[in-house]
Amino acid sequence: MIHALVQSAFQTGCLSVESEGLIRQVLSIKGCQSSDLEALEKLCEAVKAGHIQREAPMGLDIFIGESSRR
Repeated sequence: MIHALVQSAFQTGCLSVESEGLIRQVLSIKGCQSSDLEALEKLCEAVKAGHIQREAPMGLDIFIGESSRR
């Protein structure tokens, strides 16, 4: 699931509020695989570098912290 959301963000150049919410849900129920976490790390790097824009005003650090705990 996360991999598909990340792929969509790379295709559109934008990470929607809805996608972020779904990613948080999947992370909270620990329903992700190692490939999802790798994709999420790439997404975080792309957002930090400004290659992907975010709709939500909050920081993406929550993903980095959650993915590193897996």
